[in-house]
Amino acid sequence: MNFGRLITAMVTPFDENLNIDWETTGKLIDYLIEEQKSDSLIVSGTTGESPTLSDEEKVELFRFAVKHAAGRCKIIAGTGSNETAHSVQLTKKAEEVGVDGALLVAPYYNKPSQEGIYQHFRAIAEATSLPIILYNVPSRTVVSMTTATTLRLAQIPNVVATKECASLGQMTEIVSAAPEGFVLYSGDDGLTLPALSVGGYGIVSVASHVVGAKMKIMMAAYLDGRVQDARALNAELYPVFDGLFNCPNPVPNPVAVKYALGLRGLPVGGVRLPLVGATEAEAQFLRNLLG
Repeated sequence: MNFGRLITAMVTPFDENLNIDWETTGKLIDYLIEEQKSDSLIVSGTTGESPTLSDEEKVELFRFAVKHAAGRCKIIAGTGSNETAHSVQLTKKAEEVGVDGALLVAPYYNKPSQEGIYQHFRAIAEATSLPIILYNVPSRTVVSMTTATTLRLAQIPNVVATKECASLGQMTEIVSAAPEGFVLYSGDDGLTLPALSVGGYGIVSVASHVVGAKMKIMMAAYLDGRVQDARALNAELYPVFDGLFNCPNPVPNPVAVKYALGLRGLPVGGVRLPLVGATEAEAQFLRNLLG
């Protein structure tokens, strides 16, 4: 399964009552495919506010996205959690509605050992025929998959990729020893170009909601050997990569991205508690950044 170079971790649009806004969800899918050139979309990942979505909402989102995308891009379901049995059940439901793959975050909060992390992912992978993307994000989960654990999991036939948010060094180690067919995506927009330089395949992006088309051009330039062009585009885009996470203080992805989409003429509603909307200072920062 080839998920392409640019995967967008999609926000979940809400209406004024913070229920899923299906009409706007369809518009957002169209926009991300047609204007921002996403190759794949992750539905109900952390950026999609998965902690506050019910399982019923998640499955309906998976079903809606598959139907609306209609083969124009791949749909990847965020089905990971810190409970293995729950993740197995949700992944099976996602497979039933026709998604193309599943993104599984490392178990958070209960802090499993490396063996526990391995057994968790193995159990889910063995319960489905879907291609699996691992997701290592120590800043959110408190645990980090080691290179050895990632490479051990890469031996499982349907574990096809990892979204890595640890360090460029760990990315390098994984790419250097990964089996054929297993690819690495950066989970940090600011490391898109550096990740490509050490052998990464692409990016699971948040910034692609607003600058995805330029990110595709940047990656194509690097892969075509036009390194100076890629560097110039990276320098142009980096303030957006950084600003969406620090506007002017670190804020959760959905807050900044939803506000940014509104500035682009595609309002997607607010965020569910415990998240809150952008402050006036954050909003002004984003208007200056993207105006």
